[in-house]
Amino acid sequence: MAVFRGDLQATLDAFLAEQAERLAPLGDDAARLVAEAAASVSGGKRFRAAFCHGGYAAIAGTPVGDDRAAVLRAAAALEILHASALVHDDLMDASDTRRGRPATHRGFEAEHRADGWRGDPEQYGAAAAILLGDLLLSWADELVRRCGLGWERVGPALDVLDLCRSEVIAGQFLDVSVQARGRASVEQATTVLRYKSAKYSIERPLHIGAALAGADAATLARLTDVGLPLGEAFQLRDDLLGVFGDPAVTGKPAGDDLVEGKRTVIIALALDAAAPAEAQRLDTALGGPLTDAEIADLRGIIDGSGARQQVETMIEELTGRALVALRSGRETGWDADACAVLEELAAAATQRTA
Repeated sequence: MAVFRGDLQATLDAFLAEQAERLAPLGDDAARLVAEAAASVSGGKRFRAAFCHGGYAAIAGTPVGDDRAAVLRAAAALEILHASALVHDDLMDASDTRRGRPATHRGFEAEHRADGWRGDPEQYGAAAAILLGDLLLSWADELVRRCGLGWERVGPALDVLDLCRSEVIAGQFLDVSVQARGRASVEQATTVLRYKSAKYSIERPLHIGAALAGADAATLARLTDVGLPLGEAFQLRDDLLGVFGDPAVTGKPAGDDLVEGKRTVIIALALDAAAPAEAQRLDTALGGPLTDAEIADLRGIIDGSGARQQVETMIEELTGRALVALRSGRETGWDADACAVLEELAAAATQRTA
């Protein structure tokens, strides 16, 4: 993974340098936008790119030479798609930080305020974040389309990317709507989890990589048996970290999901299981400013309801289902080395602390 991440970053750097050159005639403001794009795609665990590469390797073996460069470009597209989603998500959630640095809208807002420009600094920051997210979304398509493989491979991969983008955008709107209503059943929270994150984090990256390798529809369906439960386990882990994560490790404030009022699966489970008075206290506090003591209290309610352990059990069961499907694929012809790497990725995605 260390070598892969390095090569992936080099691919991203080369693409961004190309875009910077294209936009250079627009002057310093365009350069600022490209610089923020570069910051938004730096760091991270690179799971989406790695699962794309793994999907290709499982079907066609580890790519080499020109094919490897092409798969890296397609995999990089998924990191750019992820960055687009995060830039927009941070704006919609009014988040202040991302990976230990100011969220995009906050950074541009601060620049506006420091330079004493006209108008509303917050509106300027919001406009910049919307435009950067849109630009990154466009670049994701461009990277796959121009990855270097033939159209007979690229066309089917783009079909998956089209579906992926529709799912994640619609899933994000479901999430926004659930938060606006201030309530969500476990079933509704699971639907948001599946379409906002699980599919585009693991299932669709596997599909895009496999499509680039020439996989047919039946093979993609079998990869769903790996990618969808694993993606759900991945996001459930993220939801646990959003409540119980260590800010020094996650780069986000303590209890960030509680402050933002996220109606996640763990919250829905806790509201169902907690004593009525505690459930009311949790429900009322979600989405408001919280002191450290109040966050600790809400964490205690969630933990005491059994929801935390229930989610841990769900993660274990979903990961187990994915691994059974992966081992079945290996037994019926998927590349053994690629499947071994995918098993390692499954553990890293579901057992992480950040």
